[in-house]
Amino acid sequence: MPRKTKTQRQIILKLLQEGIKVTPMMALNTCGCFRLSAVIFDLRKDGHNIKTNKTKSYTGNNYAEYVLV
Repeated sequence: MPRKTKTQRQIILKLLQEGIKVTPMMALNTCGCFRLSAVIFDLRKDGHNIKTNKTKSYTGNNYAEYVLV
C-alpha cells in the first residue's frame, strides 16, 4: 500500500523551496523531526545547495538555520 503522508524530508525540502528558513524548533513542530541536521545532510547528498547560518537566541543558545541557495 503506498504511503499517503509526506516524509520529513519532503516537508523540509518544500519549506526550503518556498524560501522559509528552517530551524530545529520549526522542524520539530512542523513534522516531528528531531534530527534536522541528518535530513539536511541527506538533502545535500541529493544535490540541493543548502546554506547553514549559525544563530544565537535571545537566551544565549546557539542553533543553526538552514536556507536553500
